[in-house]
Amino acid sequence: MLEQLNQLITMTDRITLTEGRTPTIVPFLSIVRRCHDTFRSPGVLTPSFCLILQGAKKLYLGQDIFHYGAGDYLASLIDIPASGQVVGTAEQSPYIGLRIDFTTQEIASVVMEAEILTEPKEKNPSAGAFIGKSDADLLDIFYRLMKLMDKPNQVRYMSELLKKEMIFNLLSGDYGHLFMQKMLFDQRADGVGKAIQWIQENYTRSFTVEELAKSCNLSTSGLHHKFKAITTMGPLQYQKQLRLQEARRLMLSGPVGATMAAMTVGYESPSQFNREYRRLFGQPPLQDMKMMRKSSSVWGFEDS
Repeated sequence: MLEQLNQLITMTDRITLTEGRTPTIVPFLSIVRRCHDTFRSPGVLTPSFCLILQGAKKLYLGQDIFHYGAGDYLASLIDIPASGQVVGTAEQSPYIGLRIDFTTQEIASVVMEAEILTEPKEKNPSAGAFIGKSDADLLDIFYRLMKLMDKPNQVRYMSELLKKEMIFNLLSGDYGHLFMQKMLFDQRADGVGKAIQWIQENYTRSFTVEELAKSCNLSTSGLHHKFKAITTMGPLQYQKQLRLQEARRLMLSGPVGATMAAMTVGYESPSQFNREYRRLFGQPPLQDMKMMRKSSSVWGFEDS
């Protein structure tokens, strides 16, 4: 596996030495490079599969801290607020990772075409993001995907086939039951999946957990327990973090002040917004914006 990882590192070096996340001619594949350690920074994990080729990371998910390095991957099946940082870099040994973006529909398509029958190993739901270890077969798929960079006329068709093969590999492996969870929720007319989707689409609106549970045909305690098992937090905390992340994005992307950002994402009280913003990001909005614009070592999961 070490030889396979080194091959992939050499291939990424030929494509880009740029700091940060670099898209490739493969629509769903990005190369991530970090030459320095980063601060711990909150962000939102999106459905993706991120393989580390060199270096290491820390993932802060709820109350848990995960350490993972070369050959390991982070898989996220839903949007989950979390924090992360790159650690242990050196001048001659930067962090290098490969990121694959996917959709639930793509996983469902592979399950149906390949007639995969994978059931959760436990009755209780598991977190929608987890750390796994790659194997030789998975790294070989990445190698063939990277080789397509030299054949741009084949990229569009062949990359989709390799993506399906990669998803099949993951579904057939030790973590297959975890990849299946999100689809099982989506196929139900009610339940936690419906609650998560509703909050994502309506995070600016006020609601109570009781109201949300009733709309999803769940008890209040049942919704809270299952929701926390999957996202590592309760529904209201999930909404709060989505609001604060979007407010931060608005302030970073244009001339939007803290008060306007707070109102846009659903806050009625600027003082409450400032209080909760500081609790999540470590400092008030104005100071955070100054640091974010000055520092190249602050990053979000969209760059991971």
